[in-house]
Amino acid sequence: MRPYDAVLLVSFGGPEAPDDVMPFLENVTAGRGVPRERLAEVAEHYLAVGGASPINGQNRALLEAVRADLAAHDVALPVYWGNRHWTPTLPQVLADMRDDGVTNAIAFLTSAYASYSSCRQYLDAIEQARQEIGDGAPKVDRLRQYFNHPGFVEPMINGVRDALATLPAAERAGARLAFVAHSIPTAMDAVSGPTGRVYTEQLVEAVRLVSAGVGGDHPATLSYCSRSGSPAVPWLEPGIANRLAELSSMGARAVVVVPIGFVSDHMEVAYDLDTEAAAVAAGLGLRFVRSRTVGTEPRFVAMVRELVLERMGDVAPRSLGSLGPAHDVCAVDCCR
Repeated sequence: MRPYDAVLLVSFGGPEAPDDVMPFLENVTAGRGVPRERLAEVAEHYLAVGGASPINGQNRALLEAVRADLAAHDVALPVYWGNRHWTPTLPQVLADMRDDGVTNAIAFLTSAYASYSSCRQYLDAIEQARQEIGDGAPKVDRLRQYFNHPGFVEPMINGVRDALATLPAAERAGARLAFVAHSIPTAMDAVSGPTGRVYTEQLVEAVRLVSAGVGGDHPATLSYCSRSGSPAVPWLEPGIANRLAELSSMGARAVVVVPIGFVSDHMEVAYDLDTEAAAVAAGLGLRFVRSRTVGTEPRFVAMVRELVLERMGDVAPRSLGSLGPAHDVCAVDCCR
């Protein structure tokens, strides 16, 4: 255990104005040979919701909430925020941390699960930023995944219950729960940890925990959104649109879509779920309600503090279910 002297909130980043959209997408896809036409197609998703992703605003809110929570509990650690793909970038924030005298930071990733794209790429981006800065760059460890932590699961349960309460009574009792996470290539899932398939294992456990907490007769399914890349490359399925069609064909009258794979209402939620999936449900005559993400819910914010103190040896690890707390330190070749 290191004597950490700062907390670093690490996220993906997103455009904040229409003029940012194409530069942002070019940054995200750099070196991957994505055709310009495909970028223009994805850009329309952003423009359809005003040309800005909600993610940066939500990260600012989370940043301030974590700072306030740490201060209220006399945890004297400054909190910084850096993104992989948009300002404030990781090189920028690590340089600021170096200039402020930070030497050993602990990072909170805004993804609850293990995989190359949701964990390893962030760690690699942090290390690349450290190499860019050179001498004096702070060391950065990461907090463990929190898919089964009460501070994540319990707010999700409450969000689903509140969403169910908005449905007409006649449709509420048998409403289906359609849990949704970001899809990844199946080959990536097969190497997402020392035992393989950690991403889907963690998702299935989170779905089970939330469903059990909600209670009642609400059959639950897991599906995916935001598939990208070549159609020839297998990704996790089914997509949420196909799942909604399946539920409708089975006689479902109402569905609560649960964004179990996300911690805030960013583009995958605002467009893929609130726009596309909602339109599919309307076309099927299926009543559609989307439960909220955890965002800055006080128990989620408190969880960040708890994970920091846990890593420093001041509190015992907590988790729900049978999988136990996720590992703290990744192996060198983990999720490659």
